[in-house]
Amino acid sequence: MSIPAILLILAGAVVFMEFFAWWAHKYVMHGWGWNWHRDHHEPHDNVLEKNDLFAVVFGSIVIAMFTIGYFVSDFLWWLAAGITLYGLIYTFIHDGLVHQRYFRWVPKRGYAKRLVQAHKLHHATVGKEGGVSFGFLFAREPSALKAELRRQRESGEAVVRDSAGA
Repeated sequence: MSIPAILLILAGAVVFMEFFAWWAHKYVMHGWGWNWHRDHHEPHDNVLEKNDLFAVVFGSIVIAMFTIGYFVSDFLWWLAAGITLYGLIYTFIHDGLVHQRYFRWVPKRGYAKRLVQAHKLHHATVGKEGGVSFGFLFAREPSALKAELRRQRESGEAVVRDSAGA
């Protein structure tokens, strides 16, 4: 397989995974998988969360993809590598930057600040209903997210914490 083809597969997998992660976060984690995701939205002192089980499930699927790809398909192997790359980016940004599980740094400007603000606004709702910013790498303007939270609170779609600025 050529290097341009490999790079295209890796980049495509990362972009695809952002859309898949948005869908899984909105419809699985805030849907039937809420029992695992709930503790991610509640204060706790635990090092691990039930929510981390999603990484185990998705990681197991990728390990299977690597294994099958090794024997059957270069494309599948590189697709698994791209999904793994997304997982590393997600871990660094979501767990590291946003939730500060690995390091302490609060960005003061730029896109990193916007990512943190968007995810904090995601955590502004109480419970699984409503919410904004279900993706991890692409974040809308915080003012637009606050307006959406305000609309959800006023319509009764979601319970929004007072500190959300909505």
